[in-house]
Amino acid sequence: MAVTPLIADLVVANHILYDQGVVDGFGHVSVRSDQRKDRYFMARNMAPSLVQAEDILEYDLESNAINAAGRRSYLERFIHSEIFRARPDVMAVVHNHSAAVIPFTVSAAPLRPVYHMGGFLRDVKKFDIRTATGRMTDMLIRDHDLGFSLAKTLGDSPIALMRGHGATVVGASLKEVIFRSVYTEVNARVQMQAMALGGAVEYLSTEEAELAEKANSGQYDRPWDLWKSQAIAARRKN
Repeated sequence: MAVTPLIADLVVANHILYDQGVVDGFGHVSVRSDQRKDRYFMARNMAPSLVQAEDILEYDLESNAINAAGRRSYLERFIHSEIFRARPDVMAVVHNHSAAVIPFTVSAAPLRPVYHMGGFLRDVKKFDIRTATGRMTDMLIRDHDLGFSLAKTLGDSPIALMRGHGATVVGASLKEVIFRSVYTEVNARVQMQAMALGGAVEYLSTEEAELAEKANSGQYDRPWDLWKSQAIAARRKN
């Protein structure tokens, strides 16, 4: 596969997510093809920090790899295909098991925007796989039906929390979905710190969150460039 700017950015996105503590050995990021809206790109089944251009596979919306050549695919690739199918506006998807976010998937406390960088968190959905299946599972999105149920729960929101599992974040570009993924993690940590202080937490109002998100939407290059340079520097050391 030719190393296009989109593929190069997808590789960087994998590294940024690891460096910023959003993913570890697990988790994945995808981007819709800029040539065919019914195709997307994602790495083969491997740790995000180790992804290189030659590890990127192309998929159709059935989550069949076009160019697998014996390489394994992520088990939960159906998260990506079903969201791309349901949401034409979505150009990139991140699935992660962020340690700061998971407590909000299993408690009654809602994840809410506690500072201006988390303005997009004013509409957070919760997905419970038990509701989707009516039975006990290993919590993983293993097929199209579960992917469809997750996409349905997500609706037009930017993020769905997955009970006892993690989160799925979407965006209109790779830069937006990386921004949202990183600041979901940060907002979750800050919110828990505020809650631990005791007393009422003063969250952003809906209007404040909307205005903050609008202001931040023109700034995605700024953190991307920083995180990209840090990711490149970290790998040069190795």
